[in-house]
Amino acid sequence: MTDPIVDAHHHVWDLSVRDQDWIIGPDLSPLRRDFGVPDLEPQARPLGVQATVLVQTITVAEETPEFLALAAESALIAGVVGWTDLTRPDVAEALAALRELPGGRYLAGIRHQVQGEPDPEWLLRPDVRRGLAAVAEAGLVYDLVVLPHQLPACVKAAADHPGLTFVLDHLGKPPIASGELEPWASHVRALAALPNTVCKLSGMVTEADWRAWTVENLRPYADTVLDAFGPERLMFGSDWPVCTLAASYAEVTRAADALTGMLGANERAEVFAGTATRVYCL
Repeated sequence: MTDPIVDAHHHVWDLSVRDQDWIIGPDLSPLRRDFGVPDLEPQARPLGVQATVLVQTITVAEETPEFLALAAESALIAGVVGWTDLTRPDVAEALAALRELPGGRYLAGIRHQVQGEPDPEWLLRPDVRRGLAAVAEAGLVYDLVVLPHQLPACVKAAADHPGLTFVLDHLGKPPIASGELEPWASHVRALAALPNTVCKLSGMVTEADWRAWTVENLRPYADTVLDAFGPERLMFGSDWPVCTLAASYAEVTRAADALTGMLGANERAEVFAGTATRVYCL
């Protein structure tokens, strides 16, 4: 690829600062080390990545201020999707306080690990709904990290908050390894039918067979979101370093390139830069 790329989804962490308590078991052991911007930059820059969006990893209040400060020092990070407790009664004040911190101008969105919530309708709780309204009022977007069975609640939440842009991370984590499309595809199409929704072309390789995935394994899922959302509401994300469980940064980028190869130049520019730049106000 020769056009500029915005990587709309990656992480960093320093285990000496804070544990990542989700990295457990032998399968995830390759992730149990530090990953920083100096590790990412030499992989991303040669591929044409000119800007990135740094996304929260854990529900700890201290992480977001650290990420904002990191963005202020980095020539690569152009936006941060952070975390705050949406259920706190003073969530609006908490969001305003984040904006006042060093690097606060880089705050682009908020995310919560909804995938870990036992209640499939967590997004529809009154306290969460109040928090989502505050995110909208603050001019931020809301990233959805959910499992397929939680997608119906995402549809209801997006319908109930038309002034808030919802960004679906990792296609809603479809069961790529098993090859099943339904009911995931129907749920995704229902979400895409709402104009205030966007989807990230990210996280596919780790939902596939880590050791034996191919681009053709991913294609039915990529085709579904391309058809449902269209290129102007789809954005590329590497999901680095989580993606390294199954693929290198370059392999993930090449896979996304292949999956969008049928698009015209302007449409590909939307997927690889335009959508993220517009949605996250980079």
